[in-house]
Amino acid sequence: MTKSASTDPLAKTLVWLTQYTGFPRFRLESKAEILVCLAALAAEETRVSNARLQKNSLSYDRAALKAHNMNRSHAHYKSDNSAKV
Repeated sequence: MTKSASTDPLAKTLVWLTQYTGFPRFRLESKAEILVCLAALAAEETRVSNARLQKNSLSYDRAALKAHNMNRSHAHYKSDNSAKV
């Protein structure tokens, strides 16, 4: 499966370098280029992990809401305590 240029972090970085630094006509120092690429990869990793956490959070929220509704239904249960033993 291939990523499109709009979702690939390195492709986005290449577009940014082209627009703002004149890449490939003008180049940054090699260490600076490496740093920019690493920052792009780190941002992508953070985005993916946040998406995973958000997905888990939605599952937890759904389970909590289900438990809350079950507890509410139990709270409204009326028992007949008028029976004499």
